Amino acid sequence: MSERIEFRLSGSGGQGIITAGIVLASAALYDGKNAIQSQSYGPEARGGASKAEVVISDSFIDYPKATIPNYVLCLTKEAYRAYGENANEDITVMADSSIEIPEGKKALTAPIIETAAKEFRPMVANTIALGFIVGCTGVVSQESVIKALLERVPKGTEELNEKALYKGFEFADTVMGR
Repeated sequence: MSERIEFRLSGSGGQGIITAGIVLASAALYDGKNAIQSQSYGPEARGGASKAEVVISDSFIDYPKATIPNYVLCLTKEAYRAYGENANEDITVMADSSIEIPEGKKALTAPIIETAAKEFRPMVANTIALGFIVGCTGVVSQESVIKALLERVPKGTEELNEKALYKGFEFADTVMGR
């Protein structure tokens, strides 16, 4: 891992973007790294814009926000317009495959939203996305993200969320050609 890796996770309120950011940061801590997570969301409880930023580093983190993220996750078209569309060529956009990303952008996509709705429940889209992020980047170990996830999800949803996380890992393996 390089010295500092920055993530910006974005979607709409209710998709669990904040929770995904918290779990990612917690997993980094379990791996013995430094991590910090920040968040912002619109005034609406559901449906408004939602963003979480996670900074992970092997050394001291002197600024808690993503300045130029290495990775931007976009789960909605609106999130892509706000955070992915103007991303420079060094930033990898990770997105739901329903989002049209122009040629020339560094992008990794998977059917996150559709899979959550058809195979699981819509509420685990964030967990599939988290598995996709971890599987594609290797920023934290799968063991640590599983541990962090299972400590964070509501009681009674552990098995559902763990299966959704593994689906994200599978998508990452496919996209990365493993």
